[in-house]
Amino acid sequence: MVSITSLTSKDEIADTTSASSIVPREPVIVSNAGATFNNVQIRAAPNAPNGYTPERQDCPAERPRIRSAEELSAAEISWLDTRRNKTVDAMRDLLQRIAIPGFDGPEYLTTHANNQSALPNIAIAASGGGWRALLNGAGAIAAFDSREEDSTSPGHIGGLLQSSTYLGGLSGGGWLVGSLFNNNFTTVSALLNDPSNTVWRFENSIFRGPDRGSVQLVDSARYFGTIQEQVDGKRDAGFNTSLTDYWGRALSFQLINATDGGPAYTWSSIALADHFTQGDTPFPVLVADGRAPNELLISGNATVYEFNPYEFGTWDPTTFGFVPTEFLGSNFSNGVLAPNVDCVRGFDNSGFLMGTSSSLFNQFLLNLDNTDIPDFARSFIADVLGAIGEDNNDIADYSPNPFYGYNNGTSPSAQSGRLTLVDGGEDLQNIPLHPLIQPNRHVDVIFAVDSSADTNNFWPNGTALVATYERSLDPSGIANGTSFPSVPDTNSFVNLGLNTRPTFFGCDSSNTSSVAPLIVYLPNSPYVFQSNLSTFTPSYSPEVRSGIVQNGYDVVTMGNGTADPQWPVCVGCAILSRSLERTETTVPDACAQCFQRYCWDGTTNSTDPAPYQPAFRGEAISGAVGMRKDVTVAAVVLALSTVLLGSM
Repeated sequence: MVSITSLTSKDEIADTTSASSIVPREPVIVSNAGATFNNVQIRAAPNAPNGYTPERQDCPAERPRIRSAEELSAAEISWLDTRRNKTVDAMRDLLQRIAIPGFDGPEYLTTHANNQSALPNIAIAASGGGWRALLNGAGAIAAFDSREEDSTSPGHIGGLLQSSTYLGGLSGGGWLVGSLFNNNFTTVSALLNDPSNTVWRFENSIFRGPDRGSVQLVDSARYFGTIQEQVDGKRDAGFNTSLTDYWGRALSFQLINATDGGPAYTWSSIALADHFTQGDTPFPVLVADGRAPNELLISGNATVYEFNPYEFGTWDPTTFGFVPTEFLGSNFSNGVLAPNVDCVRGFDNSGFLMGTSSSLFNQFLLNLDNTDIPDFARSFIADVLGAIGEDNNDIADYSPNPFYGYNNGTSPSAQSGRLTLVDGGEDLQNIPLHPLIQPNRHVDVIFAVDSSADTNNFWPNGTALVATYERSLDPSGIANGTSFPSVPDTNSFVNLGLNTRPTFFGCDSSNTSSVAPLIVYLPNSPYVFQSNLSTFTPSYSPEVRSGIVQNGYDVVTMGNGTADPQWPVCVGCAILSRSLERTETTVPDACAQCFQRYCWDGTTNSTDPAPYQPAFRGEAISGAVGMRKDVTVAAVVLALSTVLLGSM
């Protein structure tokens, strides 16, 4: 077991003030002294052949082709055999520590160890919401990770990450998932406390770039120049580029610990890493929506695509197919590559995929008045970004369309040479539940971390769950057999306080047409920090960054069990719920009490709620203020005007 550093260094957590119903406690992590897992490790083998520029090469002997989405890929099935066995030991350890009264959790797992389908199958989903979502989700992942200091102490739930089979991310949650996996599946604390200051330094806006010298204006120009050079290489090689190429490259400078943002890091290379092949990590999945050029709004029945280390594609009955992620950019037609067509490698750049799942530049265009950019620069930046988007290039361009000529009768993109994707939350499904509710994956329980900004003051109100539920009922059949538990309307979420505490949806599996996962809804709310910053806040001081992470930790642990000492037991009961049904095991009394306390009982209150202003539930962190709002306008103006406009 590795020794790890603290979530936040001591000087980033100020003295607390008394303001809550939660018993005072020591900070989760107080020092990084003596830690041996402090440096963020660079991934061993970034495998793009030519940096950010995709390259045409000879195909392997078994030429890649599109496969039907009728079942999981052979690669995923094989990987699951390894991972599911690894989760059992972690789950046994977690249930041993949770100690459900009157029930021997470890013995239950041992009894059914030879029947993998009987055992719990866990997924974690991290919602979108920009840097706020990355940091709130990071707090949740830290709480779930048994490698983190104190995460396995009484009241904590460390080990849930190690017990999970799938980890989904979307937009800011996708940045979190991508950053973890592109940095050797490191810990959140290692990313927060990396002494080289190369990752997660959000005090510099993405419009400004990392510090590399004493004169930031010059450094910002060099930063944008590097990005421009990388994107130009892709365009000069004959591939379409879009605003998302710039966005993804800029994100990589913040999220990947490698020179110039790791231009050779690919999503498919995750499948080559030892920690993945040996089943020591969950299966990472990113989500994006299909959107044709000229469309400004995404409907609820838009095609939902996923990226995993093996494949890119969709379970939706429209396209209903998958292509090997490694060979994105290859010129498929009718599901195959013609004999004289080369394979392309390096198109699946990790930053590009993270940017695709979070194409927030489009949202910056639509919400520029709400971004933290001085007035005198706002109109100029809008002109620059607007010029880039004049040809609807605010999308991510996956040309040549790998699904060209595939499923012509149902696919909206089958006759287009372009496949264009956008932020996975634009259809309001801001929690990446879609890949995790697929029947072929047999997920039992999803811990859904919601960092959305649904209310006027940027707290979640259940919109993402409502969108997924409504899509499951869409008469067009777009859900394609997926089932989702009933949820109330968004007004009821607020009026009933379901967005202020954990809530279980789907406790009675007989209420759905087919068995659906239990949803453990974990909405962002203020335990110790006001983490409701705008999605479009471009920079965060170290204090604010650490405050949001700490708050996210407390949200999912309910203040380490101080808000409810039985919360860890209830987490264990949620994990076991569907498994107990399959094995016809009597539900322990302690679990029955948990389900009584946390399951939504079907009550609604759809009246217009009062303005939502949640109070702290814990001891507020004081002094964690002063978000960096001084976006360097000169750097923005110089870099964007001379570099981006000059390239058109």
